[in-house]
Amino acid sequence: MENTTAEKFTAKELVTDQEVRWCPGCGDYSILKQAQTVIPELGIARENIVFISGIGCSSRFPYYMETFGMHSIHGRATAIASGLKATRPELSIWLVTGDGDGLSIGGNHTIHLLRRNFNLNVLLFNNEIYGLTKGQYSPTSEEGKVTKSTPMGSVDHPFNPIALCLGADATFVARSMDRDPKHLQAILKRANDHKGASFVEIYQNCNVFNDGAFEVFTEKSSKKKETLFMESGKPLVFGDNNELGIKLDGFTPVVVNLTEGASENDLWIHDDRDRVKAGILARFFDNPRAMSEHHLPRPFGVFYVEDRPVYEEKMIAQLESMTAKRGAGDLDALLRGRETWTIS
Repeated sequence: MENTTAEKFTAKELVTDQEVRWCPGCGDYSILKQAQTVIPELGIARENIVFISGIGCSSRFPYYMETFGMHSIHGRATAIASGLKATRPELSIWLVTGDGDGLSIGGNHTIHLLRRNFNLNVLLFNNEIYGLTKGQYSPTSEEGKVTKSTPMGSVDHPFNPIALCLGADATFVARSMDRDPKHLQAILKRANDHKGASFVEIYQNCNVFNDGAFEVFTEKSSKKKETLFMESGKPLVFGDNNELGIKLDGFTPVVVNLTEGASENDLWIHDDRDRVKAGILARFFDNPRAMSEHHLPRPFGVFYVEDRPVYEEKMIAQLESMTAKRGAGDLDALLRGRETWTIS
C-alpha cells in the first residue's frame, strides 16, 4: 500500500468538522486518535483512503476521518468493502465494525471476506455488549451476562473472534486494545503492511453499558500479570518482571516461573507463521477473575500471518485472460443465448 509520491498530510488534517458523538470516556476516542496518528505515516494518498462501517457505535468512524468513507447498513460493510476493492483495487480500505455488527448479523459476511482474502483491513471493536441500542448482550458477551435482554443471565456460549477468523483461514489475525496506544499503532501499521485481509480485534471499553470488561488487561496493578504481548521469534514471557513464561507440554500450554528453576530455553518461541500454535494461542481464553495464580494470560499482538494471493488480483487476471482469448464480451449474444426459460 506504499505510495512514496503521495502528498504528505498530518493527523490534524484527518480531523473532520463533525462533532464526535461518543459517550465521554468511550474507548472509541482512543482508537480514532491512533488511526489518525498512523494513517499519515503510511505514505498513501489521502484520496485513496476509504473508511467503511456498518451499524453501531464504532460505525460512526467514517464521519470523523477526513477521507472518503461510507456509513453503510447493519452487518453489510464487508460486502460493500469487497465490491469497492474488486472494482478499485488501488484503494486503501479500512472496514470498521463491532462485535454485534461484525459477528452477529454480519458474521457470515465477515468469514467470507476473510477466506476470499481481499486486500483490506478489518478493525473489529469488541466491547462485549450492544452499546448503540443501550446494553443488550452481544455475540462476545460472557456466559451469565446480565443485560436488558438477558435479565437472568445469558445462556449463550460466546464467540472467540480470533479463533473464528483463524477457522475462516484469515491471512492476518491480531489483537490489541484501546488503552495501549503504542501497541495499537504498531498493530495498525502491520495490518496495513500485510497484503491480504487483515483482521484486528480491538478490546474497547464501553464505560456506560459494560465498564471494566477488560480492566485486568489495562490497569497497571494487573496488566503485566494478565497480558502476554507476542513478538515473533521471542519467548512468551509475562509478569511484573517477565518472571513467568509459557512452555508447551505436548500441545498443552503451561505457565512456568523462571525464578523457581524453570529455564528460558524451554519456553515457547512465538512464530506468527505457525497456524497450529496460533490456534492454541487463540484459546488462551481464561477468565482472570476466576483462575488461580498461574492461569494463562490473554495474548495481544499478531497471532498468525501468511502470504496468499488476494481476491481482486485473481479476479482481474481471470477477466483479462478471458478478454485476451475471446475479445470483448457481447451483451446481445448473452441476452439471446440458450440459457433461457419460458414461464407459463
